[in-house]
Amino acid sequence: MHAQNIKGVVLNELNQPLEAAYVYNLNSESHAHTSENGVFFISQTKVGDSLKIGLLGYKTTIVQVSDTNGLNIVLEEKVFQLDEMVIREELNPVSTISRLDLNVTPVNSSQEVLRKVPGLFIGQHAGGGKAEQIFLRGFDVDHGTDVTIGVDGMPVNMVSHAHGQGYSDLHFVIPETVNKIDFGKGAYYASEGDFNTAGYVNFKTKDYIDQSSVSLSLGQFNTLRTVGLFDLLENTKNQNAYLAMEYIATDGPFDSPQNFNRLNLFGKYVIYSPENDKLTLTASHFTSRWDASGQIPQREVDNGNITRFGAIDDTEGGETSRTNLNVTYDKYITDNTTLKANAYYSQYAFELYSNFTFFLEDPVNGDQIKQKEDRQIFGANAAINYSTFLGSTELNLTSGFGLRHDIIDDVELSRTLNRTTTLENIQLGDINQTNIDAFVKADFEFGKFRVAPALRLDYFKFMYNDALQTTYETQSETKTIVSPKLNFYYNAKDNLQLYLKSGLGFHSNDARVVVANEGRDILPRSYGTDLGTIWKPFPKLVVNSALWYLFLEQEFVYVGDAGIVEPSGKTRRYGIDLGLRYQINDWLFLDSDATYTHARSIDEPEGEDYIPLAPDFTFTGGLSIDDLNGFSGGLRFRYLNERPANEDNSIVAEGYSVFDFNLNYRMKNVTLGVMIENLFDVHWNETQFATESRLQNEAESVEEIHFTPGTPFFIRGIVTYNF
Repeated sequence: MHAQNIKGVVLNELNQPLEAAYVYNLNSESHAHTSENGVFFISQTKVGDSLKIGLLGYKTTIVQVSDTNGLNIVLEEKVFQLDEMVIREELNPVSTISRLDLNVTPVNSSQEVLRKVPGLFIGQHAGGGKAEQIFLRGFDVDHGTDVTIGVDGMPVNMVSHAHGQGYSDLHFVIPETVNKIDFGKGAYYASEGDFNTAGYVNFKTKDYIDQSSVSLSLGQFNTLRTVGLFDLLENTKNQNAYLAMEYIATDGPFDSPQNFNRLNLFGKYVIYSPENDKLTLTASHFTSRWDASGQIPQREVDNGNITRFGAIDDTEGGETSRTNLNVTYDKYITDNTTLKANAYYSQYAFELYSNFTFFLEDPVNGDQIKQKEDRQIFGANAAINYSTFLGSTELNLTSGFGLRHDIIDDVELSRTLNRTTTLENIQLGDINQTNIDAFVKADFEFGKFRVAPALRLDYFKFMYNDALQTTYETQSETKTIVSPKLNFYYNAKDNLQLYLKSGLGFHSNDARVVVANEGRDILPRSYGTDLGTIWKPFPKLVVNSALWYLFLEQEFVYVGDAGIVEPSGKTRRYGIDLGLRYQINDWLFLDSDATYTHARSIDEPEGEDYIPLAPDFTFTGGLSIDDLNGFSGGLRFRYLNERPANEDNSIVAEGYSVFDFNLNYRMKNVTLGVMIENLFDVHWNETQFATESRLQNEAESVEEIHFTPGTPFFIRGIVTYNF
């Protein structure tokens, strides 16, 4: 019988499709991977051939092809065994490592979700409700200016946001629903556009849950968290549906209570057609409010006027909400052509009160500001993947299209008093912003060698109506940018992959600044390259490393209380990333990630060319227990080196080292747990800024470190019931 293409489906024991399983023909040596729908097509295969199917976390199986009309293969779930991972067989080894991390150390908070990306640090400095400050690859990313973040094909970054460009609030994600974290550093990925300079992070939520559960957590500082996951269809064939709910409340460790609360609702429905096409519907709603003590000046703590957890202006805080609707469709057009498309809508509201400088500008009323907006986002994405052979060369060709349209009403920056009185409108207006993108990428596989060129095109339309002008006028600018990428991969051995990635990226500027500057510096470029390896020198040890370089045409520093973005010139960064995952035995895992970065401004003289708050050395890691006679948990640490807080390094942001601990014990349907943040109760500053401020009783202003204290020793107890 002649060899041909054979179709199959790989499922788990719950009859759910398994993505990224490796299928290898032991006779012809052809291979394939399963799609998100669990489907694979393998070439050069005939009746009688033996197929090896494997996926980390499942028992590898070998089946004999007995029917060319289709195969249904069920893999049995088992404990993760790192020695079974073969790098050559992995569709994306880095993604596999993140799946291992998620399985061994599950996330328990929205903050932990982002920390799963090696080398990424976050800091909260406004009462728990504001998006975290992000640090990655020598960038103080602020809230997302240089990292693209998405969930289920829906963007998280907010363009032309009231608080700052790229503002990324992930708090609408319930961590227990996260199934997969896909990330990449650098700007080498054709499917990622705006804000993709330092990297991207995409989260995928679970299509189903194994069982329903309710969880209650109580802790210090009047902290309460309750989570419910409810399976709606249970064993219904080819359909899944579940609801998730999360409620959090806490006062935090501060002298002035945070009065923080957050409510999350999430629902997902998935249906598969007889042809293995997949339709997914998701809906979610999130709302949050909080009070904040803000960033406090070091001098007031040193002189004893306030404690580390005190405040100068405790009327800071805010509220925010987001409602999302998302429809995703995965279809097999032909055996070797697939379509993935989604359309989404988000309604978003944001109101934030801050006071960075106290009485510097207004010695009578103080310098409190309000930043506010109401936004609607409409968007759609589609990508078609086509696979074929050019002689003996395997070709994967992907072309995609995307549209995002933001309608942002009443974008406001005002001077306020005690949250209740508006003293002056600094900015007020309406923004319409559109981004249309298209990309094409090819993947040529020549045996052990793979070449992946790509090209991306982005078109932007910025429109702004300034409500503070006496006459009506629509200010507008357009800009188009082309971003080429070129990546090389070489599987030197089954367990050693070398790669060289290169590409151009960009981030957009705020629409208000774009029209004010008459189109200058709209889309500053980044130029980057990575040379790296993923290596398994021993069966239970995986090591990944990278040397990288990144040049950025223009940095932007957002001046929050002035409502402007200041260009600060060209920058150069280079560094090294190093990570390892080691399975000590069946139930004990060790992981560690270290990064070193050299970041400098190019246009400034030596000694005055430091990039404020750019991390130069980070180190994270931990020991994790996975299912030891019902016990699971671990000890984790993160270390951030001291770093310059201003351009001449005369003001230094202190480094810190923090340890966290958690332990869980499962008895049939009940799991008891304890979590401790900052196990050794060290004094650490979660966020720090070199800020010029003046207190009400001071004649002159002072520039020094202003900080938000990190969480002290913080213990919580958790009980979870599964049913």
